[in-house]
Amino acid sequence: MDTVDCIIAGAGVIGLAVARELSRLGMETVIIEAADSIGTETSSRNSEVIHAGIYYPIGSLKAKLCIEGRAKLYAYTNERNIPHKRCGKLIVATLPEQVVTLAGIIDKAKACGVDDLVMLSAAEAIAMEPRLTCQAAVLSPSTGIVDSHALMLSLLGEAEEGGAYLSLNTEIVSGRIDADRFVLHTRDHGTGSEYEIAARHFVNAAGLGANALASRLEGLDPKFVPQLRLARGNYFSVTGKPAFSRLIYPVPEPGGLGVHLTLDLNGGMRFGPDVEWIEEKDYSVNPRRADHFYGEIRKYWPDLADGSLSPTYSGIRPKLSAPGEAAADFVIDGPETHGIKNLVNLFGLESPGLTSSLAIAELVAQRLAPTYV
Repeated sequence: MDTVDCIIAGAGVIGLAVARELSRLGMETVIIEAADSIGTETSSRNSEVIHAGIYYPIGSLKAKLCIEGRAKLYAYTNERNIPHKRCGKLIVATLPEQVVTLAGIIDKAKACGVDDLVMLSAAEAIAMEPRLTCQAAVLSPSTGIVDSHALMLSLLGEAEEGGAYLSLNTEIVSGRIDADRFVLHTRDHGTGSEYEIAARHFVNAAGLGANALASRLEGLDPKFVPQLRLARGNYFSVTGKPAFSRLIYPVPEPGGLGVHLTLDLNGGMRFGPDVEWIEEKDYSVNPRRADHFYGEIRKYWPDLADGSLSPTYSGIRPKLSAPGEAAADFVIDGPETHGIKNLVNLFGLESPGLTSSLAIAELVAQRLAPTYV
């Protein structure tokens, strides 16, 4: 049975960022991914937004890692020539009573370290985006967009340059803690063959599958495995010349950031995600949900034409909070939490996970192997 320094479960943007970080520290790393390519779930089914760090509770991991990760991500994308754009966004109040909410968003963001937000009057916002309708707005100049697939390919390339190995179509069926190492039982989806591989360190970055994988790790107390809840976010698109040059976000709603407008790097307009709680993983988009989208979008873009929305794709948030509950923070559990040396479990890495990926990778390295950093 082969033994390596570290096994990472999951080749999404978080797993790949961790692999890059650990390979830079000289750790022999294997990335095990159940799908047939990298980043097929949450990492590629999102808005591809580089978030500024605006909405998250003061002192939370989401706030800290988003702000740190945003700076690291802009530096990395510039250094590696990864397609991205610091386009900025407007958070808009469409009702008079929402204006005070905008002021609260600015105050909370400033307490978290985001100091570049600007309150705009309706006239100032509309001067920037003439198709917009609002009562007031907040400008976030640090918000941007990124080609998430190009980012993941770059992270994988650097990890492989450092000696990391990627195993696709491979499922981790179960695992056990055996003395000072982790023994993982795997199955190849292509051939059906099964084998075991051992590692001195283990990072569970399996995204939507992280909770289930942790529950199959013999020796980990189940009390350290939170319950997973699934919230699907649907996206619709509009063809034609873009009506806006910046991202447009409504005031946040429970469970998400509302039906917002994001742009791809070619200027194409996408709207979403909404919040649809589901029991099983299912990426189908019901075209009838567009009925809700029209009403939400027209609050800030009343010129949206009937019949112009087309279902595009959906993503699923790996949530740790139930409907109606406050959004849970990232859970990044190392030995200081569960008592198992050299194990890190990552749960609930929804937005802003993409923005935070490089900062999360550094934190995982610190909790996983402090002697390496």
